[in-house]
Amino acid sequence: MRLAVDALGGDNAPKEVVAGAIAAARRLPDDDVYLVGVPEEIEGHLGGTLPPNVSVHPADGPVAMDEEPAAALRSRPDASVAVAAKLVRAGEADAFFSAGSTGASVAAALLRVGRLDGCRRPAIATVLPLRNPVLLLDAGATTMCRPQDLLNFAILGGVFARRYFGLREEARIGLVNVGEEPGKGTDLARVAHGLIAASGLRFVGNVEGRDLGGGVADVLVTDGFTGNVVLKTAEGVAREVLGMVRSAVTGSLAGKLAGAALRPKLAAVREQVDPENYGGSFLLGVRGPVVIGHGNSMARGVENALLGISRSGPGLTDEMQRALLSASGEPA
Repeated sequence: MRLAVDALGGDNAPKEVVAGAIAAARRLPDDDVYLVGVPEEIEGHLGGTLPPNVSVHPADGPVAMDEEPAAALRSRPDASVAVAAKLVRAGEADAFFSAGSTGASVAAALLRVGRLDGCRRPAIATVLPLRNPVLLLDAGATTMCRPQDLLNFAILGGVFARRYFGLREEARIGLVNVGEEPGKGTDLARVAHGLIAASGLRFVGNVEGRDLGGGVADVLVTDGFTGNVVLKTAEGVAREVLGMVRSAVTGSLAGKLAGAALRPKLAAVREQVDPENYGGSFLLGVRGPVVIGHGNSMARGVENALLGISRSGPGLTDEMQRALLSASGEPA
């Protein structure tokens, strides 16, 4: 695959983004990595011998976090994230990554790459690193959804999860709701439940918040407002619980002794929930894989994001397009 990287997007760009992209390129010798941005700003961070599958593509600077995304892209069509997106649109790259402004990444994907046929709105798909990892979408791209949008998210998420998790069967789809019964929830949830149930997908029904990590589903579908609240709540609770555990094993002699015995296990838990291991979230519903990294991504996060794109494999977008067009119900 050919991976376009917004080398100037993110709090730690270009140093960490370039380092992560080069590390990924070394692990993906059959893929090409394009570092997109102002050459003079990138070249100072390339280090010694550059892998032969890494090249620099010139562009202007990044879109700042405080800029209005669409207006910024219109006034600066050669911003680094816009050029990365245009490489995908032109068929010169298969996917693009940016750890810069989420709004700018979504806007660039919509304006430069375009939506898949039958998909009214895109969705951000995020892996929740629970005991049973699960794909959550939408995590914030489309806050105001229609029932058909949730059906589209279920279709897109099912295709992606099967590839990303390496599932042998069709992905199990769950609808985030306040109760298990089909009649529970808002009008949006009730109508979406009927659409997904009639779609032929492997639908397991409603999933309550307490069961998100219970292994009942591979994909959790909801609107972007609810999904973003779920994601941020999960991140906050995980951070607080880890802090509580850290306090418990450092506050007394007995705690320190217990902590010494538990340190390998606790380190494994911390590693599992570390966002750097997942690198970013996929924007599904556009004509090419787009990954949005954490704004504070370090080199390891960028590397893992690019490895995730490669792991999803070529042809992902085509498979999603076929699934959307063959789904039951009227396209959005």
